[in-house]
Amino acid sequence: MNARSDIEAAVRAAAPHALVETVRDALVTAYDARSVQLLLADYGMTVLKTVGPASGDERTLSMNNSPQGRAFGSQRPHEEPAGSGDQVDHHFPVTVRGERLGVLSVRLPAVWSTPQTMEELAHVADLLGHEIIVAERDTDHYQRARRITRLTLAAEMQWQLLPARSFTAAEYAIGAQLEPAYAIHGDNFDWSADGDQLTVSVTNGMGEGIQASLLTNLAVNALRNARRAGIGIADQAALADQALYDQHRGSAHVSTLLLRFDLATGAVGAVDAGSPQLWRLRGRTVSRVDLDAQLPLGMFEESQYVVQNLQVLPGDRLLLVSDGVYDAVSPRGEAYVERGLARVILATRLLPAASVPGAVLRELADYRDAETLDDALVVCVDWFGRQGSGG
Repeated sequence: MNARSDIEAAVRAAAPHALVETVRDALVTAYDARSVQLLLADYGMTVLKTVGPASGDERTLSMNNSPQGRAFGSQRPHEEPAGSGDQVDHHFPVTVRGERLGVLSVRLPAVWSTPQTMEELAHVADLLGHEIIVAERDTDHYQRARRITRLTLAAEMQWQLLPARSFTAAEYAIGAQLEPAYAIHGDNFDWSADGDQLTVSVTNGMGEGIQASLLTNLAVNALRNARRAGIGIADQAALADQALYDQHRGSAHVSTLLLRFDLATGAVGAVDAGSPQLWRLRGRTVSRVDLDAQLPLGMFEESQYVVQNLQVLPGDRLLLVSDGVYDAVSPRGEAYVERGLARVILATRLLPAASVPGAVLRELADYRDAETLDDALVVCVDWFGRQGSGG
């Protein structure tokens, strides 16, 4: 057996909490590695935090001012000389289908820093990412490592409900982020990728704290239940609306924006049931996409919803934003939607979809009143279209 097969076998057989230690032992044996570290991105996407067997072994590094952060941001391996001249530090992005988890850092003797070894270590980073996703069903080890402070209970409930924060396919790329990451309550995003279509939703439960989180949880699971039954987005909205009304009798509601993309043609069906807004960047032109406003979910009994049809073109970028973004105001009372939103969408046009939400939310944090506590959510969808088709 070769080194790659040995490492794969060892990692797949490792206990869920022991993946890093298993990779470390394997790389020491195969490549004489002098140190091996896994760093995971925190919930706020501001730092990389070392995964260690005990809390005393953990440290945090900036995503903006560290070699590991540069590897994470560029999604390309990065290397630098180590303390002594005969060793080199190599940093490899740990990413699963576009979901940026963190960075694998390996210190090697210079003699081992060859293109073939780099290819092998990039494969190890990819393998480790997939195994972490599976292991998180059975251990809290990696979720604990992503936290630089304690999550509120409402935030814990919301993060457990979310899909990945980014995803890529041949036809599109998605990125999303929520703030405040450690204290969110009502905002949520969801998506489902299938062979011929993509469904994306943004929801915002009314209220604050645990009550808002419980309301959003009911709405998202009702939408998922309908979606997994193969039902169209208008009926998904109607069934979720009924579930919420049956539970709350109109005293609580959820704002929702549902989009369904046909991957072959770029045709998009949209249901606007509340406050989330849809913005489009086409070329260098930013505009809000006007949708037919319909009732939020759960407001009235047996509401009916209608799909509005849109078309996306290769190169289009769509942003779904919650009211915590477009309704934010500066200390002087200027609405962000009037002064800043279109400008930041244009300014971030060269960033990949996974990086756009964080950039928008950082700019928003500098703009809005520091006393503002509302959730803020951004979902970015870059549309590439299917090769050889009109979409």
